[in-house]
Amino acid sequence: MTQPDVGEGLSAISSHHDHLLAELESSEGQLGPTLRAVYESGQQTDFMARLDGRIRAHDKDIERMCNHHYQGFIESVNELLKVRADARKLKVRVKEANDDVTGAAKQLVQKGDELIGLRTIEKNIAHTNEALLACLPVLELYAKLQDQLKNRRYYPALKSLEQLEHTQLPRVASYGFAAMMRTQIPKLRDSIKQASKQELTDFLENVRGESEKIGLLAMEQTRQRSNIQLAEEFELVEISSEDLDKSVQDLVDFSPVYRCLHIYTVLGEREIFESYYRTQRKHQARLVSERQGNAARTLAAYQSYFYQIAGFFVVEDQVLHTTDGLITRATMDDLWDMAVSKIAAVLRAHEAYSQEALLLRHVKELIVWFNQTMQDYGFNVTQMYDILLEMRDLYNEMLMRTWAYIFKDAFQTDDYTPVTVHTEEKYEQTLRTFPYENLKLHQAEYPRTFPFSGFVLRVYREVTHFIDECAKFAENLNLSQTDIDNMVRKSVNLLLTRTLNGCLAAMIKQERLRLPQLIQIWTNMTHLEEACPHWEEVISSVTGTALEQLHSARLYGSSIFIDARKDAESELRDQLKGQLDEFFELADYRWTPSGIASGPSNYIIDMLNFLQSSFQTVFTALPADVAKTCCLDACKHIGKKLLNFLVSKEESTQINLNGIKGFNWDVIKCEEFAETCPVPSSEPEMLKPAFEEVRQLVSLFMSMDWSGYVADYRNPYRSKYPRVKPRTVAAVLEKFKDSEQKKSKFTFKRGERDRRRFLDTIIKRLHELAETSKADSD
Repeated sequence: MTQPDVGEGLSAISSHHDHLLAELESSEGQLGPTLRAVYESGQQTDFMARLDGRIRAHDKDIERMCNHHYQGFIESVNELLKVRADARKLKVRVKEANDDVTGAAKQLVQKGDELIGLRTIEKNIAHTNEALLACLPVLELYAKLQDQLKNRRYYPALKSLEQLEHTQLPRVASYGFAAMMRTQIPKLRDSIKQASKQELTDFLENVRGESEKIGLLAMEQTRQRSNIQLAEEFELVEISSEDLDKSVQDLVDFSPVYRCLHIYTVLGEREIFESYYRTQRKHQARLVSERQGNAARTLAAYQSYFYQIAGFFVVEDQVLHTTDGLITRATMDDLWDMAVSKIAAVLRAHEAYSQEALLLRHVKELIVWFNQTMQDYGFNVTQMYDILLEMRDLYNEMLMRTWAYIFKDAFQTDDYTPVTVHTEEKYEQTLRTFPYENLKLHQAEYPRTFPFSGFVLRVYREVTHFIDECAKFAENLNLSQTDIDNMVRKSVNLLLTRTLNGCLAAMIKQERLRLPQLIQIWTNMTHLEEACPHWEEVISSVTGTALEQLHSARLYGSSIFIDARKDAESELRDQLKGQLDEFFELADYRWTPSGIASGPSNYIIDMLNFLQSSFQTVFTALPADVAKTCCLDACKHIGKKLLNFLVSKEESTQINLNGIKGFNWDVIKCEEFAETCPVPSSEPEMLKPAFEEVRQLVSLFMSMDWSGYVADYRNPYRSKYPRVKPRTVAAVLEKFKDSEQKKSKFTFKRGERDRRRFLDTIIKRLHELAETSKADSD
């Protein structure tokens, strides 16, 4: 480093130290930052030397200044000593003057005291006058306050009290009566608050009593304005046009609410008042929305119930629009939601006990009327319409219960004979009741006979009536025509598939019905099935939808009546079999006679004559294919019963050839019946298969062709007895063998012994064939 550079560094250090010393001399606060800078620079020794030099310089300056002012100090002390002598002289003169003044002032003081006394009296008089003038407004205001309280003018009284407290009493605060008044102010204020609150309580009680009248007026105004049509059963109060022009303010004095609100606002307790009012009205809303459990379930009672609810919310709507925030829209909505939930609970309780569909429909009309009124006042009635949809389901259930009784009565009172009319008027009336077209009947002479019985007319009429009742309930539910149409269709489907179907099934199973009644029921089902498209037209007509429109629900009536017809046909066949069984109970076969019968059994002749007569008279009302099915089923039943006579051990334990030949006469008689089938336009061979099995079994025993049967059993094309089963043959052959054993029990002829062994062998072989056939089928 060069010599100039070293000089410059020392000069910088010296300047820095001077700067730090200047900060120490001028600083009045903390010295920490300055000292930290010294230590951080690492020049503590040089700085201390610099600091010592600065201290010595200041000491020299102080010494020089003291030497400069010392002479002036000495001169000042000398002058002070001279002043002390003059002061002593002045003191003597002041004392002398004071004595003179004191003597002269004694009289003046005496006169002054007298003057002060007089001035004090004058001042007291003036103060008294001023006090009286200051207190007089306070006393007058207090008297006015008491008069206002007496006259129940609480809001002006509160204003007077505020003026007294904040304006008048501070002016006379020094007087005792003012303190007494001040202590009474909180009590007076509380009494005003309590009195106004009592007025509000009275208002709430009165308005609760007037709610029904208010609601009636509001709903009647809505009915007149919207031209709402109600059923005749509604008990409507005649209201004059003058009363219809009134508003809720004409019926209710809201001043207690407004006064109380103003009073609590002035008292700074508006929030308390708002909370109290809302709590009380919420409690009243709950009371008015809840019906007592023992309340009458009549239309008039429900009218009163909804009038009260409507009146409550009309009053609240008025308070909402005439007060600044006493209640809010949100508060109103909360009250409305609570009321709707209570209404739903009340209606569900009604639904649990009510059995009157008409009353429920009238309640629905009342709710629609109520909804329109509430909607006019700005309330959301969507949930109320949801309640109506719930009621719709219950209404349909009630209708179906009612219609179940109607259908049962129609079935029980019907005579199950075709409807016959003797006059043109009756004929036209029947056609208006039921859509039936038949040109041949239209051209016939009177009396004219329809193919169906009376309950067809009644069922068609009642289903049509049910459609009308469902459509009436669907009115004014905020539903589209398509929704109403689908709703009605679903209800009618439930009526047909559940109610009517159940009644039909119960009717068909009645023991009192006989073949003619069942055949008439079968015919009735056919005509009701044909009437289903007309019900479609009725639904489209009452709901205002196009018939060709695509519907989400179609009527299932056709399938119901088809099933009912099948049930009637099945019951018809069962009853026919039951009557045939009554003939079979008369059978009295002799299975081991010594001779041969000369002809068929009497019961067979009577039974076949019964069938012949039935199918030529009663069954002619049925279509040919149905009659053929019934006739074939009856013949099959006869064939099974005849076969059972041969096979069952309960019917016989032993059979000989004469018994089988006598039995053959009955089989021949049945075959003759089959060849001359009593059902018109039937094939000659239609009934013969019903008797083939018993015919082949009888023929086998009459021919005794056991070896041929066993040999050809596996080949049905060669066998003469393909319908006869080995187990059946074995059962009858065992009876045949037992009969021969009994007859030749003590015979020891070789030929008979060989025949027994032969029969045993055949029976054994038949059982083997039966087991083999069973194994093959498995």
